[in-house]
Amino acid sequence: MSLSIVPFPHPVLRYPAKTIRRVDRELKNLIAEMFDQMYEHNGVGLAANQVEVPLRVFVVNPTGKRGEGEELVCINPELNLPKGSDSDSEGCLSLPGLHGEVKRPERVRLSAFDLAGNPIERQLEGFLARVVQHEFDHLNGLYFFDRMTDEARCDLVQGLEELESDFRARQAAGSIASDEELVARLAEWESRYA
Repeated sequence: MSLSIVPFPHPVLRYPAKTIRRVDRELKNLIAEMFDQMYEHNGVGLAANQVEVPLRVFVVNPTGKRGEGEELVCINPELNLPKGSDSDSEGCLSLPGLHGEVKRPERVRLSAFDLAGNPIERQLEGFLARVVQHEFDHLNGLYFFDRMTDEARCDLVQGLEELESDFRARQAAGSIASDEELVARLAEWESRYA
């Protein structure tokens, strides 16, 4: 399996991911490849829809370094009991070079399943809570800039326009399929796992 991180404004990034009904070897391989992509691009988290897979799973390692820190695989995650408030700069592997100040709850309760089907129930805080919320947003079709104030988002307009212009030019040249074709490809994953 050869995955790559899809750039803004790929339509899968606005597509709500589907609940996973089964885990098999192929899905485990996909998750291993997601970690590879995350580390290769110096990320700390990666949602499945960022590699063109419309399923509710993300991977996280807040250190961003293989072999250090804690790797988390979160299948069918839910977040509850937000507490506090914290603002910090965020970026995104699908929006290279763009960063913005995002206000999020400082603490959240994570409920999910790991690769073995074991339940995960954890109270998260600080940077790990921020990373998990960012990836959870991806599964719901949200970008970090959707959580920014209108004023702060203004700083990203030029960068977003450049990313969109590049994406559309690559579509026009035929190196990226049309939005309709890209969305149609998601059905295969959904039919097998959702």
